[in-house]
Parts: sequence; C-alpha cells; structure tokens
Amino acid sequence: MSASPSEPRVGVWLIGARGSVATTVVAGCAAVTAGLHPPTGMVTETPLLAGCGLPALSSLVFGGHDTVDCPLPKRAEALASGGVLPPGLPAAVAAELEAADREIRPGGPVPGDTRDTTALVASFAADLTDFVRRRGLTRAVVVNVASTEPAPSGATLPPSSLYAAAALRAGCPYVNFTPSTGLHHPALAPAARAAGLPYAGRDGKTGQTLLRSVLGPMFAQRALEVRAWSGTNLLGGGDGASLADPAAAAAKNSGKERVLADTLGGAPQGEVHIDDVPALGDWKTAWDHIAFDGFLGTRMVLQTTWQGCDSALAAPLVLDLARLVSRAHEAGLSGPLDDLGFYFKDPLGEGPAALGEQYAALARFAVLLRTPRPEDREAPPAHRTRQPDRSDARPEGDPAHGPREER
Repeated sequence: MSASPSEPRVGVWLIGARGSVATTVVAGCAAVTAGLHPPTGMVTETPLLAGCGLPALSSLVFGGHDTVDCPLPKRAEALASGGVLPPGLPAAVAAELEAADREIRPGGPVPGDTRDTTALVASFAADLTDFVRRRGLTRAVVVNVASTEPAPSGATLPPSSLYAAAALRAGCPYVNFTPSTGLHHPALAPAARAAGLPYAGRDGKTGQTLLRSVLGPMFAQRALEVRAWSGTNLLGGGDGASLADPAAAAAKNSGKERVLADTLGGAPQGEVHIDDVPALGDWKTAWDHIAFDGFLGTRMVLQTTWQGCDSALAAPLVLDLARLVSRAHEAGLSGPLDDLGFYFKDPLGEGPAALGEQYAALARFAVLLRTPRPEDREAPPAHRTRQPDRSDARPEGDPAHGPREER
C-alpha cells in the first residue's frame, strides 16, 4: 500500500484505532490497493465521484488513538476467525497492519489518568502533528470510529469531544462516524468556527437506518399512512457492549428516529430496542415491523430483516469519508459538509433524510470538488491553503472517563 514518490500522502487518524471497524478499514484498504479484492461498497470508486481529485487509496497512511493494546495483526486474525475478514487476508496484508499499528498512540482518559482537559487535548494534538510531520503528509483527517458513549451531562467534555478538540488544534478535518458528541458539544462551537476546517457527521448509516431512509420516502410518496414502526437490533462486539448502557442506546436511537420523522412528516408509534448478544460478535440482525393503512383504511404490514457484518458495512464508508473530507480540505472548504448526509443517520445541518435526495446532494458535492477555484488556477500549490489561527481552539472543562475505544 505504498504511494508513488510523487503522490501526495494523506493521513487517516482513527479514534478507536484497534477496534473492529478500524482494523477492517486498514486491512480492506490494503487489500483493494493490492488488487486482492474489489472496492465493493465504496461510492468513491464509482463513476459518480470520478474526476474529483480524491486521494488515491495507495496514498493513505493510517494511525490513531486507542486505550486498548491488542495489536492490529492479532485483531485482524480474530476478525478472520469470525468470518469478518476473508481467510488468509491478515497474512497477506500483515506489513500494512503492522505499519498502522506502529502509528497508534495511547488514548484517554483512562482510570487513574490525572491529566486535565487542556493537557489531554494538547497531548492528542501533539500526536497528530507529529504523525503528519514524521510521515511527510499533506494533511490528515481524524475519523471517530470508537464505541458509542452516553450523551454528556453538564459542561464536562466527553472523550469524543476531547479528540475533536485535538483535531481542531492540530488543523485536521474531522469526521464523527459515531453517535457520540464529538464536535456537537457547545463548548467547541467557537473553536470549530475559528479553525476554518471542514467536518462531517454523525453516526454512520450502515444498516437498519439505511433501509428506513429508503422505505420512509416510499410510504410518503405513495400516500400510505404509517401507523406504527417498531424495530429490534441484536448485536455483539464492542458496540453491543457499549449500547447495553441505556444512555448510549438512546444516543444511537436518536438518528433512527430522526429519519422516520423527517421522511414521514411525523413520528409514528413504536421504538427501537437494542439488545447486546455477545455471541454474535461483529454480526448484527435488525427487524422492523411497519403497520400502515392503505385504500379504504385497509390495514397492512411490512416486515423486514437485515443481517449484516457491521465492520464490513462501515469500513468502505469510512474510506469514502476520509477521501472526500480530505479533498474538501484541499479545495478550501470549511465548516459542516451538509452534502455528505448520504453517509449518516443524524447528519449535520438541515439537509434531507431520504436516501435518494441525499445521493443527489452528494452528486452536487462531486461537481463542487471538480470545479477549481480561481485562486487554485492562479496561485502555486504552496499558497492554496491558508492556515487559520487556531489559538482559541482550546476547550474548557474537565476530562471524563469514557468507554473502550472500539467499535
């Protein structure tokens, strides 16, 4: 997965870097780059996004933060044993896994950590800037793929927001692939505005909500009245364990509920239940029961079953987002990237929730990335990107103990 000498290299800094999703991202990128597997699930490899100037997969350099110490090659072997990765793939991409593992730094806060918020953010930011400097990168994108944390209470910054603040401090674009708070914390709003960086999120849309974002508009467009929409999720792995916490599950479900409210014009009866089943590992099953009325009040039901591998569903989206947000940064875009709502359950801004409309917005975003700015045509490459003043990108508050950094 080595880049050519003339190819600019882009860092992908993963929060939760030794979790299942992150391991699948690194192994998958190496496999696709080497031609061992096709880029199935990667929208950035389709004609829609051709010619957008996205960084090549071969140019991506991986690193990250985590609070666990299981090496990536060992984690990959475990995923292969569970059927998440193809047999033999961990051995085939062992060098790339080892290289990424060498770039993983200790996360936090962990029990007994005496550093305050300022020290934690400074430490995380220093890891990022050192990564960019040592590896000779043009930029690095921070992507949160850690396990879901409960919504914060009060002004205390949760771990996801500490990492987000560090990304701002280091001048790195940010993607929140989880429902955790991240840049959503009000204490970070001034720093986010001042940093002049693009960011996207939140909560990657990989399964049940993806289906809802298609079915909800169908009912609305056919003028069928949905009376109730209930769902159940069975999942294991790190996310299953973290979502056993009712507060974390509530954060996860908010995006699912938003999709139905936005596409149906109101929230139907019913809710989503999430059950932790450790034996399922990285696999999940989602059932939906939809009760609706047809012509003359005829009562009908649609039931769906979605069975999938969370890491295999998420990894291509993470690679897409890292490439898109990196290109947006290169193009001089800043602030929330609303047009990337296609990828998220609870997207930033007031954009549409229907998948078809979100795909159209992504297509418009592709046109924007293909259109050079006047300053890009006139200025030499070294002067295209202004480095903003990040002196006020320091949040206030105290560190909080968070969940294990794996997803």
